Amino acid sequence: MTVSDSDQAAIAASWNADRRLTPFENLMWRTEAKPLLRSTGVVMELLDSVPDRERVIAAHEWGSRLLAPLRHKVVEDALRLASPRWVVDQDFDIGYHLRFARLPQPGNVQQAVEAAQTLGMTPFDRARPLWEALLLEGLEGDRAVYLLKLHHSIADGEGTVQMFDILHGDSPEPGRARALPVPAPEHVSGASIALDTLLSAPRRLLRETVGIGGRIASGAVHARPDKLLGAIRYAESLGKMLGPPPAQGSILLEQRSLNRRYGILDIPLDDLRAAGRACGGTVNDAFVAALVGGMRRYHEHHGIDLGELTVALPISLRKEGDPPGSNRFAGARILAPLGELDPRTRMRLIGERTAAARSEPAIGFMDALSPVMSRLPSVLVATMTERVTRSIDLQASNVRGLQRTAYMAGARVERMYAFGAAPGPAVMVTLMSYDGHCYIAVNVNAAAVPDHELFVQSVQEGLDEVVTLGRAKRKRPPARGVADAA
Repeated sequence: MTVSDSDQAAIAASWNADRRLTPFENLMWRTEAKPLLRSTGVVMELLDSVPDRERVIAAHEWGSRLLAPLRHKVVEDALRLASPRWVVDQDFDIGYHLRFARLPQPGNVQQAVEAAQTLGMTPFDRARPLWEALLLEGLEGDRAVYLLKLHHSIADGEGTVQMFDILHGDSPEPGRARALPVPAPEHVSGASIALDTLLSAPRRLLRETVGIGGRIASGAVHARPDKLLGAIRYAESLGKMLGPPPAQGSILLEQRSLNRRYGILDIPLDDLRAAGRACGGTVNDAFVAALVGGMRRYHEHHGIDLGELTVALPISLRKEGDPPGSNRFAGARILAPLGELDPRTRMRLIGERTAAARSEPAIGFMDALSPVMSRLPSVLVATMTERVTRSIDLQASNVRGLQRTAYMAGARVERMYAFGAAPGPAVMVTLMSYDGHCYIAVNVNAAAVPDHELFVQSVQEGLDEVVTLGRAKRKRPPARGVADAA
């Protein structure tokens, strides 16, 4: 393990230290009143060998004792007045959460993807901790596949990478992790949370009232023209964030079902980085430009000419010093130039619009809105959320993964794909960089994209188009100076 003995106690104390779901996590939890909005993600790792089973079990047992989310279940306030809490599961059974199986012959990667797909569509038992792992032996070449299913309320993309950094070794040799005790049982029920909420309600209401009054009085006393201008800009930004999507949804992608289909692609990180730099952009600009180009090709195949498309992008709000895990991101939407044939221009426009979205004053508005929304009836919250997320045709997430070679119980992780949660969008594509490579996981709604193989191929063509820009620039001869010309 990569975590030293001295760090273990600090990690255990800081992860889920609040013990309450944040209002935003509560929203993700409660919107699952509609199954279409399930926030389930799956990470798939291809291993270079079959790890020792006993070491795998021991590693998961150790990890579940170190990291609170792996032993905690969600307990809701019986009256739904307060946020649910993370509570130690007294019935925790590692044999339920970690399972072993074997791929059928021929044991190829496509079968591994289909296994991940099935796992991702299977709902969690909400009375248990929200993770499941599956180790599949029989991958061609005497290799194995590791699948980990996580609920989004445990962590966002960056939080998941933090978890993986802790749980994956940096060498095939077994670590010397300190023995950890089993978490003590907790006698917390929905009724006890409700009672505690009722008893603390007057004190909390008084504190919130005084706080609001203080902020209003302070604003009145210290009001300045620049603050007033900032408030106006924030209100304008909030209107934009809460308004309709930038582009009307594609008629080709409007259907939805509970079925998902997965696909994978990969590309060297240097190639994508060079493509971004060739146009004065970033890896993310190149990635999104490739997806938009692939989306255009997919529509053209079906005889549809679509000029613009709404793309949703998660924006990290995580700051240095924030505790590990949890969810600290905001959702941004940009108008993607689907009809722009020149990949350079397309990438430049995407870069400009992404930068503008990141700088919106109201980018973190859900932090303020979630406490109010989380108190509404679950069906109402789910209906409102579905209306927003169904309007998104494409969601793209770029996660900086482990930048080192990782090992699981002695087996080296060759590739790592993250099939992101997709509660509503037609298409969710996640790029996770790992050890110098970009691994791209495509997660589509089967009703919106019934021919997902064609869609994955279209995205591949979009990647090829964008990557060519970087390769072309690297092949150009160096500029000739005066001395060279002589």
